[in-house]
Amino acid sequence: MIAAVMTRPREVAPVAPEASVEVRDLCKVYPTGTEALRGINLTFPKGQFTSLLGPSGCGKTTLLKIIAGLVPATSGEVVVNGRTVTKPGPERAFVFQDFALMPWATVLRNAAFGLELRGVARSEREATAKHYIDQVGLAGFENRYPHELSGGMRQRVGLARALAVKADVLLLDEPFSAVDEQNRRKFQEDLLQLRQVENKTLIFVTHSIEEAVYLSDRIVLLSPRPGRVSDIIEPKISRERSPEDIRRDPEYLDIVEDIWRGLRNYAD
Repeated sequence: MIAAVMTRPREVAPVAPEASVEVRDLCKVYPTGTEALRGINLTFPKGQFTSLLGPSGCGKTTLLKIIAGLVPATSGEVVVNGRTVTKPGPERAFVFQDFALMPWATVLRNAAFGLELRGVARSEREATAKHYIDQVGLAGFENRYPHELSGGMRQRVGLARALAVKADVLLLDEPFSAVDEQNRRKFQEDLLQLRQVENKTLIFVTHSIEEAVYLSDRIVLLSPRPGRVSDIIEPKISRERSPEDIRRDPEYLDIVEDIWRGLRNYAD
């Protein structure tokens, strides 16, 4: 007979989330001599929503575009899914602040354009585009043109296009800044719902403290130019409640106020 040996359970260290995007000692100096970013070291965990927040001119959009491969770094590197970024790639999709739609193309073709560039067959790319057009609330508008849409609807087309390419990382540059407050809040709620379905890594540039706290798992605060990481905040807000309850939650309001106190000296 084998005697049972009683041992104390071994403590298991928590497993850190897998990194989807790593930014390593990144610096950016423009040809004019303007130093936009200095010594940025960040990890964006897979499947998490991270907002970049800071005063105007601190390099938020520059950092986002370097991650996208649209702008080269002066030094340092960005690694996405284990590969160094040297140019745009299929694992990343960018949602522009100004919509960047083709005015002569329908909603359907705009939403399918990324797939068209990849050589996906027309029937397949249109089926995929229609799925995401429906997901962003534009079913029935497939044959409309951008000039026939409101600003909010055009931004939804841009989001559908980014989702259609099924990239792992979604990069959003102030996507809701051109819409009114009512539509902005609706977009925020829609984005949280889409995130639950799509499970993507989202990196989101915003000037709104409230928006960052409402949406994010993590908020990266950047200092005034040259942008450096000044703080990382994890709101830890339960979103299993109505949007109204979240926005009235004392913890939510306290985090908003704490961030504002840290940024108020940098306000124009």
